[in-house]
Amino acid sequence: MSVQSLKKYRRITVKIGSALLVDRTTGLKREWLASLAQDVGTLAAGGAEVLVVSSGAIALGRTILGLGKRALKLEESQAAAAVGQIALAGAWSDALGGHGLKSGQILLTLGDTEERRRYLNARATISTLLKMKAVPVINENDTVATSEIRYGDNDRLAARVATMMGADLLVLLSDIDGLYTAPPARDPNAQFIPVVERITPDIEAMAGAAASELSRGGMRTKLDAGKIANAAGTAMVITAGTRLSPLMAIERGERATFFKPSPTPVKGYKTWIAGQLEPAGRLTVDAGAIGALMSGKSLLPAGVKLVSGNFARGDTVAILSPEGREIARGLVAYDAADAVRIAGLKTAEIETVLGYEARSAMIHRDDLVVSHAGVQGGAGAQGGE
Repeated sequence: MSVQSLKKYRRITVKIGSALLVDRTTGLKREWLASLAQDVGTLAAGGAEVLVVSSGAIALGRTILGLGKRALKLEESQAAAAVGQIALAGAWSDALGGHGLKSGQILLTLGDTEERRRYLNARATISTLLKMKAVPVINENDTVATSEIRYGDNDRLAARVATMMGADLLVLLSDIDGLYTAPPARDPNAQFIPVVERITPDIEAMAGAAASELSRGGMRTKLDAGKIANAAGTAMVITAGTRLSPLMAIERGERATFFKPSPTPVKGYKTWIAGQLEPAGRLTVDAGAIGALMSGKSLLPAGVKLVSGNFARGDTVAILSPEGREIARGLVAYDAADAVRIAGLKTAEIETVLGYEARSAMIHRDDLVVSHAGVQGGAGAQGGE
């Protein structure tokens, strides 16, 4: 099984890296952008809705400002982004406009997808653009983002956007044509993998590091993106974006790795929980708790052996096995200080320790999503709104 035809997908999110779009010396790669815009036009003419997650604002801005290849200070990167965003938005508008397509720019910060109200607002705005037959061109707002409040890479941002918008397919255009058993630049015996049934620890071990100073991502961030996308029922493709018309290259059957979506995807607001990029804390649980979670039950304090992180009630926390592998995520019912106090206690003991009548579950099953990657053959508490 492979990606087959892009034409079978109703809504497609396409992620473009900086190195594909911007030349270090000459700036914007206009011929490449024109070919991609033509691909988007072809898909749109066939009835598909296309969302673009485009890197390149900092890379383009630094070229326009003549900042060279040296490392930039934070304020220089933000200034470059401010210049680059204008140029990038104009370039996309011109390129897509040549095929009769309108476009709209969306700049997101981490809080726009991690905080529930802002997540819903961003989703409504992008949905409206799609209804108006405009192509959303989405990027992280690098003019204000810092290391503490950023996605860190546009692979994970693209996965977050794809799942937020219910995309059928996420396409990551890269400088490599797919996943290999090892980084092919370092291992001449690396074998190409055409299809990934599920992203397992063995698959994750194949990932390398970023290949370009223009890029923050690497194969590891692409696999992180795949876990987010696949869990929500979105298929993913990694393929080379270096050639012209890279989307139609997939259509022609050129090399790409296809990641199958989960057969039991999370739905509704659990998509938001499962896609949280950085959990606020972690709860390590025992084998009995793991069994309960696998059967669709809530996480009780009795099964929690270790609490870490400074989280507040309602935050997303990761649930870890005794070996340290993430098996689930959920919205915790207690602040970190109280969670530490009641970890390991039976339900009847909680009120005595805390001094007030409290919830029996550390994380209720309605607010919990089991990870398919974390548990072999994992299934568990799924559900809608």
